[in-house]
Amino acid sequence: MASLATLPISDRDDTPLHAPAPHVTPDQRAALTRLRLSAMACRVAARTDLYEACALLSLDGEDAKRTFVDTLVKCLPSAVQRQVIWFTPGTDTLSFDESWTLRCLTCIRANDLANLNFLIKSRVSHADRRYIGYLLSQISEQFSKD
Repeated sequence: MASLATLPISDRDDTPLHAPAPHVTPDQRAALTRLRLSAMACRVAARTDLYEACALLSLDGEDAKRTFVDTLVKCLPSAVQRQVIWFTPGTDTLSFDESWTLRCLTCIRANDLANLNFLIKSRVSHADRRYIGYLLSQISEQFSKD
């Protein structure tokens, strides 16, 4: 396993582009695949204001799951104030951003609010923390219903 010192570094800051591949559960793999598919589709879509996007979200069914995922993918770059790396579906390696997102979803499912708050505060701008937390909790809830 590579140490953080040997991982490639992005051009914009000291954040590694790839995280060591952790054990990914089937639920996490399903969520990751959905996020990656959404990222592929959202690359050509216009960016969305996080506050307005959260206000417009529907709360039921497959449309809600897709809407929450799409909104997170579209809004996360502005919330973390840097490019977010999503690999193509089926890639075994996780980007740092994918690993961070899966850790947040895992904390939500485990009701580990202390670590969730740490993860969000470590990357997300103060003004956007509440909305990103909301989106992550809705995504976690939607995937736990499967």
